[in-house]
Amino acid sequence: MLSNCVRYTVCRFSDVHGLEKPNDYRCISLMSRCAGEVMNEFNDVILAYGQSDEYSFILRPSCTLFGRRATKLATCMASFFASSFVFHWATYFKNVELQYPVAFDGRAVCYPTSTNLRDYLSWRQADCHINNLYNTSFWALVKKGMTGKEAESKLCGTVSSDKNEILFTECQINYSKEPEVARKGTTLVWEEVIEEVPIRAPNNSDPSTEPTDSNSGSSDGASTGVAVKEKQQAVTRRKRKQVVELHCDIIGDGFWQERSSLLDP
Repeated sequence: MLSNCVRYTVCRFSDVHGLEKPNDYRCISLMSRCAGEVMNEFNDVILAYGQSDEYSFILRPSCTLFGRRATKLATCMASFFASSFVFHWATYFKNVELQYPVAFDGRAVCYPTSTNLRDYLSWRQADCHINNLYNTSFWALVKKGMTGKEAESKLCGTVSSDKNEILFTECQINYSKEPEVARKGTTLVWEEVIEEVPIRAPNNSDPSTEPTDSNSGSSDGASTGVAVKEKQQAVTRRKRKQVVELHCDIIGDGFWQERSSLLDP
């Protein structure tokens, strides 16, 4: 038993809240924020992948959280994701009031091998590309004046190369230059970072240590002040792990070769 995958999707509410088409980057950022909150709360999550209205969470193979009960994992993580969505909504949608509670559905699946797991994530990223290319083409045509039915009819039966050509010749859009977050989705992983932490200077305010000579030179006092200031500004570096957001290819081998520990049993 290699890994569990817990996946969530949000109910459709884009029209009610006036989300931008084809991609509302406020909502994309909010979803990624919520996924990061889930990873920080449930440390057994080693990777998350999100696109459109869904997020998938990969649990380490040795995870024993909630006794590995699928229903417990899915419900607890889904409720935490949903509460994070509501909690952080105003940060990303400052002038848009949330009109009703947001609901997420979730399911837990156990993948027996690393190959199965990679196949699943590759499928989700391929789905991201297919859906985003279609949506980008559809809304570009609508914004040029077509009705929804006309745009749908024009795209019916087209393949990726056709849509790229339509975007480039009719809408002046080079799809390969669209934001990677839209074309590839968002991958969250734990990575080691080095942070600088201020070193607090010791408090030497004990009166017994203060100089008593009133004729002591002012230059000595100034140099002492500089030294204290330098001490107060001193920092030390330390390593810690934090959730890092990536917009990269996870279908090829490169991502997994750089992070081989993700597939460790």
